[in-house]
Amino acid sequence: MFGKIFNKKSKELPKDVKEVLDKFGKLEERFERLSSDLNKLKEEDKLSVQRVGIVRFNPFSESGGDQSFSIALLNGKNDGIVITSLYARGENRVYGKPIKDGKSEYQLSEEEKTAIAKAEENK
Repeated sequence: MFGKIFNKKSKELPKDVKEVLDKFGKLEERFERLSSDLNKLKEEDKLSVQRVGIVRFNPFSESGGDQSFSIALLNGKNDGIVITSLYARGENRVYGKPIKDGKSEYQLSEEEKTAIAKAEENK
Protein backbone atom coordinates (compact mmCIF):
# COMPACT_ATOMS: atom_id res chain seq x y z
CA MET A 1 0.00 0.00 0.00
CA PHE A 2 2.73 2.52 0.91
CA GLY A 3 4.48 1.70 -2.37
CA LYS A 4 1.41 2.94 -4.28
CA ILE A 5 1.25 6.15 -2.27
CA PHE A 6 4.91 7.11 -2.22
CA ASN A 7 6.40 5.83 -5.44
CA LYS A 8 4.25 4.29 -8.14
CA LYS A 9 7.28 3.14 -10.17
CA SER A 10 9.07 1.45 -7.31
CA LYS A 11 7.91 -1.03 -4.72
CA GLU A 12 10.43 0.39 -2.21
CA LEU A 13 9.01 1.56 1.08
CA PRO A 14 10.32 4.70 2.77
CA LYS A 15 13.45 4.02 4.81
CA ASP A 16 12.62 6.20 7.81
CA VAL A 17 10.19 8.74 9.23
CA LYS A 18 12.11 11.63 7.65
CA GLU A 19 11.59 10.14 4.18
CA VAL A 20 7.87 9.59 4.93
CA LEU A 21 7.50 13.22 6.03
CA ASP A 22 9.39 14.39 2.94
CA LYS A 23 7.04 12.42 0.69
CA PHE A 24 4.00 13.82 2.51
CA GLY A 25 5.42 17.34 2.09
CA LYS A 26 5.71 16.78 -1.66
CA LEU A 27 2.16 15.40 -1.75
CA GLU A 28 0.95 18.49 0.09
CA GLU A 29 2.66 20.75 -2.48
CA ARG A 30 1.05 18.83 -5.33
CA PHE A 31 -2.33 19.02 -3.62
CA GLU A 32 -2.00 22.80 -3.18
CA ARG A 33 -1.11 23.21 -6.88
CA LEU A 34 -4.09 21.08 -7.91
CA SER A 35 -6.36 23.04 -5.59
CA SER A 36 -5.12 26.32 -7.08
CA ASP A 37 -5.63 25.02 -10.63
CA LEU A 38 -9.15 23.89 -9.74
CA ASN A 39 -10.01 27.34 -8.37
CA LYS A 40 -8.71 28.96 -11.58
CA LEU A 41 -10.85 26.59 -13.66
CA LYS A 42 -13.92 27.45 -11.57
CA GLU A 43 -13.37 31.17 -12.21
CA GLU A 44 -12.85 30.63 -15.94
CA ASP A 45 -15.94 28.43 -16.08
CA LYS A 46 -18.08 31.36 -14.92
CA LEU A 47 -17.32 33.03 -18.25
CA SER A 48 -18.53 30.15 -20.44
CA VAL A 49 -22.12 29.69 -21.59
CA GLN A 50 -23.86 27.87 -18.76
CA ARG A 51 -27.49 28.87 -19.07
CA VAL A 52 -29.71 28.66 -22.11
CA GLY A 53 -33.34 29.66 -22.49
CA ILE A 54 -35.39 29.50 -25.68
CA VAL A 55 -38.87 30.68 -26.58
CA ARG A 56 -40.60 29.90 -29.86
CA PHE A 57 -43.44 32.16 -30.94
CA ASN A 58 -45.53 33.48 -33.81
CA PRO A 59 -45.22 37.27 -34.13
CA PHE A 60 -47.88 37.40 -36.85
CA SER A 61 -51.07 35.84 -35.55
CA GLU A 62 -52.78 35.93 -38.94
CA SER A 63 -50.49 33.32 -40.56
CA GLY A 64 -47.80 30.72 -39.97
CA GLY A 65 -46.71 28.87 -36.88
CA ASP A 66 -44.11 29.25 -34.17
CA GLN A 67 -41.21 29.74 -36.58
CA SER A 68 -39.74 32.73 -34.74
CA PHE A 69 -37.63 32.37 -31.61
CA SER A 70 -35.63 34.15 -28.95
CA ILE A 71 -32.68 32.38 -27.36
CA ALA A 72 -30.69 33.63 -24.38
CA LEU A 73 -27.11 32.41 -23.89
CA LEU A 74 -25.75 33.43 -20.48
CA ASN A 75 -22.65 32.70 -18.43
CA GLY A 76 -22.46 32.18 -14.65
CA LYS A 77 -22.70 35.93 -14.08
CA ASN A 78 -25.87 36.29 -16.21
CA ASP A 79 -23.89 38.06 -18.93
CA GLY A 80 -24.24 37.06 -22.55
CA ILE A 81 -26.55 37.63 -25.48
CA VAL A 82 -30.15 37.20 -26.53
CA ILE A 83 -30.75 36.43 -30.20
CA THR A 84 -34.17 36.84 -31.78
CA SER A 85 -35.18 35.56 -35.18
CA LEU A 86 -38.43 36.90 -36.65
CA TYR A 87 -39.65 34.72 -39.48
CA ALA A 88 -42.18 35.89 -42.05
CA ARG A 89 -42.95 34.60 -45.50
CA GLY A 90 -40.23 35.75 -47.81
CA GLU A 91 -37.96 37.20 -45.14
CA ASN A 92 -36.23 36.53 -41.87
CA ARG A 93 -34.81 39.14 -39.51
CA VAL A 94 -32.28 38.40 -36.80
CA TYR A 95 -31.49 40.65 -33.86
CA GLY A 96 -28.82 40.32 -31.19
CA LYS A 97 -28.72 42.21 -27.91
CA PRO A 98 -26.00 42.10 -25.26
CA ILE A 99 -27.02 41.07 -21.75
CA LYS A 100 -25.24 42.24 -18.61
CA ASP A 101 -26.39 40.87 -15.24
CA GLY A 102 -29.63 39.65 -16.81
CA LYS A 103 -30.51 43.02 -18.33
CA SER A 104 -29.91 44.84 -21.60
CA GLU A 105 -29.34 48.47 -22.45
CA TYR A 106 -31.69 47.86 -25.40
CA GLN A 107 -35.43 47.45 -25.10
CA LEU A 108 -36.35 43.77 -24.78
CA SER A 109 -39.47 42.14 -26.16
CA GLU A 110 -41.60 39.94 -23.89
CA GLU A 111 -40.24 36.86 -25.66
CA GLU A 112 -36.65 37.98 -25.05
CA LYS A 113 -37.41 38.65 -21.38
CA THR A 114 -38.95 35.18 -21.10
CA ALA A 115 -35.91 33.54 -22.76
CA ILE A 116 -33.61 35.34 -20.30
CA ALA A 117 -35.78 34.30 -17.35
CA LYS A 118 -35.71 30.66 -18.55
CA ALA A 119 -31.93 30.81 -18.89
CA GLU A 120 -31.55 32.26 -15.39
CA GLU A 121 -33.65 29.37 -14.01
CA ASN A 122 -31.15 26.87 -15.47
CA LYS A 123 -28.51 27.30 -12.74
